[in-house]
Amino acid sequence: MIELSINGQRQSVDAPDDMPLLWVLRDILGMTGTKFGCGVAQCGACTVHVDGEAVRSCVTPVSAVGGSDVTTIEAVGGTDAGRKIQEAWLEHQVVQCGYCQSGQIMSATALLAANPSPDDAAIDDAMSGNICRCGTYPRIRQAIKTAAEA
Repeated sequence: MIELSINGQRQSVDAPDDMPLLWVLRDILGMTGTKFGCGVAQCGACTVHVDGEAVRSCVTPVSAVGGSDVTTIEAVGGTDAGRKIQEAWLEHQVVQCGYCQSGQIMSATALLAANPSPDDAAIDDAMSGNICRCGTYPRIRQAIKTAAEA
């Protein structure tokens, strides 16, 4: 059994130590907001926060997060930065197909929590690992700027 703190709640999971956190979240805990995209940490769809840092859950073994606080898209709106990002996402109508958006929001929230006034270079750096097949990058950037101003 592995003890986890997911979205502020203690969870005990029976999973192999090397099972990716993504599959623990989705398949064992039924938390399907975090998406599978590529499986090799290149697209960002599986991004969650581990102790406030954006992490790719598809390549993070569950055993690596046992003593950490994990936040998923299901709870990110409970933080000030997450709430601002989610509101700005709606205001700027960022979402098209939506598949990548939970990872995009998680990366943007981690950026805003660490840097409340990011410039374009900081936004580009923080979001560079998140791929959007629909190409909503200009709206993503504007939403982050709007959230930063809120």
